Amino acid sequence: MPHGPAEVGVGPWEGAWPTGEQYDEQLLAEGDRRNVVDRYRYWTMEAIVADLDTRRHDFHVAIENWQHDFNIGTIVRSANAFLAREVHIVGNRRWNRRGAMVTDRYQHVVHHGSVPELAAHLHEQPGGPVPLWGIDNLPGSLHLETTAVPRRVCFLFGQEGPGLSDAARAACDATFSIAQFGSTRSINASAAAAIAMHAWVRTHADLSDDGPAWRG
Repeated sequence: MPHGPAEVGVGPWEGAWPTGEQYDEQLLAEGDRRNVVDRYRYWTMEAIVADLDTRRHDFHVAIENWQHDFNIGTIVRSANAFLAREVHIVGNRRWNRRGAMVTDRYQHVVHHGSVPELAAHLHEQPGGPVPLWGIDNLPGSLHLETTAVPRRVCFLFGQEGPGLSDAARAACDATFSIAQFGSTRSINASAAAAIAMHAWVRTHADLSDDGPAWRG
């Protein structure tokens, strides 16, 4: 637009309102300015979550939260984009939601007081235990790029700076590093999380032209 950014979303519904329990009457009347894909325009949040639950992917994402890392919200946003089954916050219950851009409302976010609690939760999952993979550039870590990512897995990330805690390293079934080629010794934790999740998507997600992926 010539005088400022275009409005996000859509305005009030024009014409006869659609029928169905998924629709929110207030959104139909006032417009839907949320950052959701067109499929979910005018839907209630509960209806969106219920629909996502029918097709969530088989990977989990876990983040240690000892220092209220600002990256946590961004990781949650990526977990929503790639449709993680659950997001796990390990450590402090309160976390920095700013980077999530309210996408946490559409995810199942589970809190664990410690890494052993997380490991126990993953061990008791329906269908059998879920492996816990740490992602960090630690000595002896395996190469994520050349490893077959299993369908059922939980990626665990540490805090920006210190990385995975000692307790996390001990609890992981394996740790994996992401190849880097520049001068810095590490990449941002939220960037690493997105790379790991996309590795799962490349291996297991339905990427067919008529599949569920949204490409804009």
